[in-house]
Amino acid sequence: MRLRLSYNSPVILSFALISLAALVLGELTGGETTYALFTTYPAPLTDPLTYVRLFGHVLGHADWQHYISNMLMLLVIGPPMEERYGGGPLLLSIAVTALVSALAQWLLFPNTALLGASGIVFMLIVMASLSGMRRGELPLTLLLVLVLYLGQEVLAGLFTRDNVSQLTHIIGGLMGAVLGYALRRA
Repeated sequence: MRLRLSYNSPVILSFALISLAALVLGELTGGETTYALFTTYPAPLTDPLTYVRLFGHVLGHADWQHYISNMLMLLVIGPPMEERYGGGPLLLSIAVTALVSALAQWLLFPNTALLGASGIVFMLIVMASLSGMRRGELPLTLLLVLVLYLGQEVLAGLFTRDNVSQLTHIIGGLMGAVLGYALRRA
């Protein structure tokens, strides 16, 4: 039997490859393209790149370690979710989560920039905990993931000073719950 490579998860694999291209481009330009295209921050609505960044910030990463840590989780959790929900609905979920997290960052932390796929990763984690849900049931795994995850992020947000956006993680998790539940019913 001969094995052949399969592009088994087009949305997730494309996301990872575009993120890789964005990182390499950022490295080649000394971070200029990362800031111009793949980082969101309050900017004039007359700037067309503002709208690109509202969605594109999830493709940008600060460095290789940031990229690798996000992509490892994305590549493990994403393909089963793409198989479960379908490529189109998953891509829409990624776009909605990117937009909501960017707008929340603008409103709540207007003096900080945001980039990275961690909100998308947390959306997928919560969606995964919902994937086995049956009608009329509330999975204990979902409740535990939400309590442990949200609790950890709230505590980190209150007591840790770092460059990690706990708000984006929380929004990603909440969007995963809402979108996962909505897609499950569709």
